[in-house]
Amino acid sequence: MIQGVIVLCDGENGYPLAVMDSIEITIQRTGAATAVAAKYLARSESKSVTICGCGNQGRISLRALTKVFPIERVWACDRDQAQAQRFASELAEELRIDIEAVSDLETFIRQSDICITCTPSKQPFLKRDFVAPGTFIAAVGADSPEKQELEPALLSHNRIVVDILEQCASIGELHHALDAGLITKEDVPAELGEVIAGLKPGRTFSDEIIIFDSTGMALQDVVTAAAVYEKAARREAGMLTDFAA
Repeated sequence: MIQGVIVLCDGENGYPLAVMDSIEITIQRTGAATAVAAKYLARSESKSVTICGCGNQGRISLRALTKVFPIERVWACDRDQAQAQRFASELAEELRIDIEAVSDLETFIRQSDICITCTPSKQPFLKRDFVAPGTFIAAVGADSPEKQELEPALLSHNRIVVDILEQCASIGELHHALDAGLITKEDVPAELGEVIAGLKPGRTFSDEIIIFDSTGMALQDVVTAAAVYEKAARREAGMLTDFAA
């Protein structure tokens, strides 16, 4: 687990406003970014999801998706079957949807409108042949150069949207497809921000397979931290410290 702190400062004078743990903020904003990407890139009628990786990020991602889509069926997959079972049991009760722990990834991805990969894998496990037309894939796990969840051919044969192009080219799933010589940076049509702003198109047809390469943006941490600070200030939560003392 990546550990760290966020120091939030006043944008006008630099005065420190808050010091907070970054782990939970990063988990929450990553799940939110996944849901926002799905909102713009998945089919609007999406109802089924496969979650690959049943840790904290998988849980947050599913919770966020249910805020955007009428999710009815979820398949949970993890190398630790007990972890997948806990995920299915606890989230099914919390979200009131049908969640099943599965081990046959290929079978259930083929039935999914959305697939979220959020594992620490260093070997690709999501193959091009597993994915049905129209699927939206959010590839979240590859946040360092050695991590990889997707077969490079999956990227080279389908549409890719990235959070930050240069960062994904260095550490994301795009990085592996580039190294394999299967794609160039010029083949990536858009960053997510461009799609949200209406500068680039999102989904252009129903059967399009779209991959969101999510490596994580520091700016998202800052925005989320500011929201947490403002909410805490309104509730008078947290411990007040006089930095000038």
